Formats: sequence, C-alpha cells, structure tokens
Amino acid sequence: MRPKAVVLLSGGLDSSTCLAWAAAHYDCYAISFMYGQRSTSELKAAQILAQQFALEHRIINIDLGNIGGSALTDHNLDVPEQLQDGIPITYVPARNTIFLSYALALAEVKEAEAIVIGVNAVDYSGYPDCRPEYIDAFTKMANLATKAGIEGHPIKIETPLLHLSKANIIQLGLKHGLDYSQTVSCYQADDQGRACGKCDSCRLRHQGFIEANVADPTRYIM
Repeated sequence: MRPKAVVLLSGGLDSSTCLAWAAAHYDCYAISFMYGQRSTSELKAAQILAQQFALEHRIINIDLGNIGGSALTDHNLDVPEQLQDGIPITYVPARNTIFLSYALALAEVKEAEAIVIGVNAVDYSGYPDCRPEYIDAFTKMANLATKAGIEGHPIKIETPLLHLSKANIIQLGLKHGLDYSQTVSCYQADDQGRACGKCDSCRLRHQGFIEANVADPTRYIM
C-alpha cells in the first residue's frame, strides 16, 4: 500500500499542481475551505479536480469574513490592482495556520503520514505564512500536539513548490498531466471562474505561463 497524504486544495494553480504531484506519490485526500473568500469559483474548480483524480474531497466551512482584515474576506476593502510594498491587503490573517490545523486533524484520522501544501517562497505575494521558517515551526508544533506524533508516527508537511518559480511550478504540473484550464487563481474571479487579469495573483500566474513558454489557458473577463 502507498503512503497517505492530505492535500490542501484551493482550486488555484499552486494547490492544483500540488495535488497532481501528490497523486503520483501518495494515496490522497483533498481538503478545501469555504472561508468567506470573495470568489468561490475556485471551489468549483477544486471539486472538478478532485473528481478527475478520483479523490475523497471535503469542503470545510469557516467564516473568516467575521474576522476581516483582508481584501479577500472583507467586501469593504478593494482588491489592489497595482503592486504594493510590504505584506499586501490580500493576506488573510492566520489562514494557513487554520487550514493546516484542519488538515492535521484529518491526517490523524486517516492515518496519513503527510500534509501537502502549495506554499511558495519565490513567486509569491510576501505572505508570512508561506515562508520555510513557518512550515518548520508548524511541523514541530504538529508533532508535539498530536497523538500520532507522540506515539512515534510523525506527520510531515510536504512543500513541493516551496523553492520553485511560477514557471517551474507550471512545468511540474504539466509533467504530471494537470490541465491548468481547470484551475482558478484570481482573487476576484466571477461566478464562471473568469479571471480579472489585474490582481496580483493574475499577474504572477500569467507571467509564469510566459516564462514557461506555455500558452496561458486562463479565461479572462476582459
């Protein structure tokens, strides 16, 4: 039997690449979140991808919109369409910590040895919970705080994209047969999953396809 892994799947380019990579190495369970995000079309993409890979897929409801503090969860804040200095307003406070905690619980229940997350420290927006130091700290905490860790079955956090450029990420996904036209990365995609082409996520995604010398399959509103 192959080892098991829980994959954090948003439906975007990075997490979908992680799913394709993980499916080649593990028996996978996918977990997604309805967290009050501005666009939920990414979750439709996640459902389609999970079906294509024939995976058990769970969508967890968490209302981070009640907390606010991010343009992705607070509709009173505009998603920036220009580059920003420092940590951008699209950062969602503690999001990866919350998501990883749910994934950790599922990993214990499923007796999975790994959690796969698409954090990236190269072509990213400066989010503090995408750094290697953060992943190392969460891994240590996870194995101090779980029955599995205490009983000698540590759970590792797999970050296959951590040091890859966006172009390299796209090439990795293509190697594993991923259809990027099925993914949605835009912070403010419409109900049909069409991208704005202006937000930080859209810019990084489009530039990645250019640098990978691959036609951009993204559907744009404009």
